[in-house]
Amino acid sequence: MAKDHRQVQRDRVVVVGAGFGGFQTAQSLSGANADVILIDRNNYSTFTPLIYQVATGQLEPTLVAYPIRTKLRGMKNVRFLQAAVDRIDFDNKLVGTHAGLVPYEYLVIATGTQPSYHGVPGAQEHTFTLKSLQGAIALRDHILCCFEQAAIVKEIEERQRLLTFVIVGGGATGVEVAGALAELLQGAFRRDFSELIGLERIVLVQSASSLLPEFSQQLGNYTHRKLERMGVEVHLNVKMAEVTAASATLSNQQIFNTATVVWAAGIQAAQPDLAQPVKEASKGKLVVRDTLQLMSHPNVYAIGDVAYFERLGKPLSGVAPEALQQGVTTAYNIRRQLKGKLPQPFGYWNKGRLAIVGGYGGVGRIAGIDFGSFGAWIMWLIVHLTYLPGYRNRLFVLLTWIQNYLLGDRAIRQVSSQIRHTASSRGHK
Repeated sequence: MAKDHRQVQRDRVVVVGAGFGGFQTAQSLSGANADVILIDRNNYSTFTPLIYQVATGQLEPTLVAYPIRTKLRGMKNVRFLQAAVDRIDFDNKLVGTHAGLVPYEYLVIATGTQPSYHGVPGAQEHTFTLKSLQGAIALRDHILCCFEQAAIVKEIEERQRLLTFVIVGGGATGVEVAGALAELLQGAFRRDFSELIGLERIVLVQSASSLLPEFSQQLGNYTHRKLERMGVEVHLNVKMAEVTAASATLSNQQIFNTATVVWAAGIQAAQPDLAQPVKEASKGKLVVRDTLQLMSHPNVYAIGDVAYFERLGKPLSGVAPEALQQGVTTAYNIRRQLKGKLPQPFGYWNKGRLAIVGGYGGVGRIAGIDFGSFGAWIMWLIVHLTYLPGYRNRLFVLLTWIQNYLLGDRAIRQVSSQIRHTASSRGHK
C-alpha cells in the first residue's frame, strides 16, 4: 500500500496588528504547532513611546521603526502579511483584507487606538495627532515650516501666530510634547532664529484639575511647576471648544491665534469593522473575559488598547507593558487550546510607571513610591532604550540623546522633501 505523503493541515492563528501586544503574541507563538500570520498595514513596527521625539526633531523616524520581517527571522511557523484589514467575520472565521480573505481557527485582535475628538468642532480637520509615524513626521515638518515662515513675514501678529503652539491634553503624551517642544525652542531655535526670540509661546490645555492624572496629585503639581519653569503656559480645568485653521478657542472663551494645535486629549479603540456585533465598553473597546477571550467567541482574543479588561475593579491604563504581558498570556492560552486544554486567566504584574517631563525632569511610581526628579528622567531613558528593538537603533538613539541633552541641539531639522506643508494647512494623521 502506498504511503500518504500529504501534509497534515495545522490550525491557523491570525494576529491583526503588529504593535506591542500583537507582535509579542506572534513572537510567543514561535514554534507552536500552528501556522501564524501577523497582519499589519505597515511593514514596520513603530516604537510609539518615542514617536513624540520624532515630531519635535529629536530622533530620525527610522530610529523608532523596525522592519517586521527582520524581527520575524528564525520564526519558521510565523509569516507576515502587509495588508489593511477591512472586515472580520466571526461566524465564518474570516479576516477580510485588501489582499483577500484570510481564514483562521484562532484570531487575535490587537489594533490599538485612534484619536477621539469629543465632538469638538474643527478638531479632526485642524489638529495634529501622534498616533502614527506619518503623523509625527507631518507635525515635525509643520513646526519647522512655521519657524521658517516666521522668519520671512514682517507682521508681528502673524509671527506670533506662527510661533504659538497649543497642545490639548495634559496626560503623558501632552506633557512629553510640551516639554520636548520647550527644549527645542530654548535650544536650537534660539541659536538659529535669534530675531524671533520672545515671540514663541507654548500653551498646554488640560480639562482636569492637574496634569498627569494617571499619577498622584503631588507628581502632577511637580510636572506643572517644571513645565512653567520651561516657559509652558498651563491652563487647567478648561476644555477646547473649537479649532480653526488659524485659532483655538477654549471653553472659557479664551482665544489663541495659532497655526499649530496638537491633539492629545483622548483616544478610542481602533476597532475593525465587525460582521457580527460583540459586547463593547466605553470608547469602543471590546470586552474580554479574564482569559482575554471575547465574551461570545472563545477562539478570538482582544488585547492591548482595543480590549477592555479590569484589574482590581479598574480598567487597565493602556501602557506598553500591559500589552506585552497580554501578548504572552494570549500565546500561552492559544497553545493550551491547541492541546485541548482550557485557557488561564491573565494576571498583570505592574512594574511601575514612568513619564518624562523635559528639562532633565521626569516622574515615576514604582512599588507604590512616587518620585519626580532627575533620577526619574534617567530611568525613563534607560527603560526605553532597553525596550527599543534593534542594536543599531539603540546605538544611534543613545548617540542622538547625548547630542540633544549635552549640547542642547537638534540635528533633525530638515523638512521632508516628500511632504510640503504651510502654516495654514494642517495634517491630522
